[in-house]
Amino acid sequence: MRLSKTALFAILCIFGLIHLSTAHDDLAPKLTLEDPKPISFVKNVLTTPKDQNYCNPVGQIKDTCCDFQSVEDMQRGIFDKIQDLVKTRFFRYYKLNLWRECPFWDEDGLCMNKDCSVETTDESRLPKEWTQEALSAVQMSPAGLGFQPFKACSYKDQDYCLIEDQSNENVVYVNLLDNPERFTGYAGVSAGRVWKAIYEENCFNIVHKMTEGCKTCNNMMNIAGSAGNPLKVAEKVQQTVKEVGPGFAHVPKDTEKLDQLLSDLSETTDGGENDEEVCLEKRVYYRLISGLHSSISLHICDEWFNRTSGEWGPNLDCFVNRIGSHPERLQNVYFTYALVLRAVTKAGHFLDQYDFYTGDDKEDIKVKSMVHDLIDNASSCAPTFDEKTMFQGPDAKALKLEFRDHFRNVSRIMDCVGCEKCRLWGKIQTTGLGTALKVLFSYEDNQLNPKRTPQLLQRSEIVAMFNTLNRLSESLRAIQRFRKMYLDQVEEAEKTILTPLD
Repeated sequence: MRLSKTALFAILCIFGLIHLSTAHDDLAPKLTLEDPKPISFVKNVLTTPKDQNYCNPVGQIKDTCCDFQSVEDMQRGIFDKIQDLVKTRFFRYYKLNLWRECPFWDEDGLCMNKDCSVETTDESRLPKEWTQEALSAVQMSPAGLGFQPFKACSYKDQDYCLIEDQSNENVVYVNLLDNPERFTGYAGVSAGRVWKAIYEENCFNIVHKMTEGCKTCNNMMNIAGSAGNPLKVAEKVQQTVKEVGPGFAHVPKDTEKLDQLLSDLSETTDGGENDEEVCLEKRVYYRLISGLHSSISLHICDEWFNRTSGEWGPNLDCFVNRIGSHPERLQNVYFTYALVLRAVTKAGHFLDQYDFYTGDDKEDIKVKSMVHDLIDNASSCAPTFDEKTMFQGPDAKALKLEFRDHFRNVSRIMDCVGCEKCRLWGKIQTTGLGTALKVLFSYEDNQLNPKRTPQLLQRSEIVAMFNTLNRLSESLRAIQRFRKMYLDQVEEAEKTILTPLD
């Protein structure tokens, strides 16, 4: 029997004869979404042996310069550093307008749960210099230039998201450590409408094409219908598995039944046979949005409130139902992390000369040293994303403007989120991604110099980008935690079976 190159690689991988550790290994197979098969990909993520944290998942992360193992290695290497950094005074306070009106529809789905509320910070306790950020560089985008969804919005041409007007009376400071991103109970029509608007109206109309051929990919275009509704999907599997929680199918301890669950959670294939291949720029855009969405869902599942015990903690059923059973969602979390990490390292020279002012000289020096240490560690690895491959064709300028303006639109949709805490973290992370895109696509390396372009990044953009990197890093850590939870569950079940009866 002849084995394919991918099959042979997988066998060698299983027996530990090949270890994926480099970002530019020409011998490593460039695995696509269908290779390995989607259900196998998800199962491998969950069932990696405890003493073998490699080869599952395997292969190149499409549209990046690295593989899954390289990203997990880098994430583990800088996880503690980014965690410590976002706890410092400079990075834990964020200024924004929490109550800006939704510009697209009348939002009446406000979350009344106490967990939805945000605790603000008295501005008098913070350095006065933070309230005096320079706004002189803000300009109006010229009329008629590409897609312009807003009538009166101030931004620089280089910006990929709308920067908060620091002079607005409704702008407040929030201590992010006091307002963690977690499950709040916000869901239903209001939440669905936000994501539906993002995918349908601001994703180049490529959702079907991006998920074509993927049996377990969720059809976001039909999010309001039964095909894309996790509650309806859960109803389908109730007959064979026990349903627990808010519409989640219970994850079985038997690995064979896991196959059946993943198969039952699979959905109708999207797309058509004659779809034209999606260009790189549109693929990157879609994966970025999907990665953000999946990362937010991971945070919710990882910080789930158990109403029975009254405790917060990881919910394995939530993870498998909402993210784990959809391989493209898992893969896109890795993709988004890789892109943001590349932006942070590219901005290294600018940040080395940036004044991280906190009002305390010792703290300023400490924060600057921590930022330098994190970037130095991340830069020791090969680049995770090559931004120079983007926007190179004959329609590059028009496509870049459309890419930018669509993302601006997404950042504005965050004002339509009906839950304050969800809106807070949605705005932070879209600003963080927008800042990463700005660094990657608006400036050449030699322009990232604070002396040449002192107003290149505002404090809020820097805070948002690093907090977004931290949230993505926590998402990858959550995937590893859910992997261990499942293996522990299987091991416990096997011990019960092997224990002799008295």
